[in-house]
Amino acid sequence: MKEYILKDVTELRDWARNFANTLTAPVVVALNGDLGMGKSEIARAIIQQLRGADTVVPSPTFTIVQSYDGISHFDLYRIEDASELSELGLQHAMENDITLIEWPDIAEHLLPTGTIRVYIYEHNNGRKIILK
Repeated sequence: MKEYILKDVTELRDWARNFANTLTAPVVVALNGDLGMGKSEIARAIIQQLRGADTVVPSPTFTIVQSYDGISHFDLYRIEDASELSELGLQHAMENDITLIEWPDIAEHLLPTGTIRVYIYEHNNGRKIILK
């Protein structure tokens, strides 16, 4: 377990870019945290670090999944039944891509051994990240 204290969104993005450089497919990153804690910001910074700073990275809140040439970004917030996950291509992504999953709880039973779990908390107007 590693812990990081980040004072603002700039440090959050810097942390995410550095973290991105440690990722090699296939790997699953489960992003956990309350609304507004920075899950999408971390995913965006990872994708832009690995696919180019000019890569447009919309939140997949409504599309549920976005793909970026070997990186899959899932937002499972709106999924109500775990049976929907197979239709989204989650298993295929986890076996082949760098897979970033926001709101991963509904997919917990599918997450492979070795999933990197990122927990994001508010801390002194910044963020605390715990990496497991």
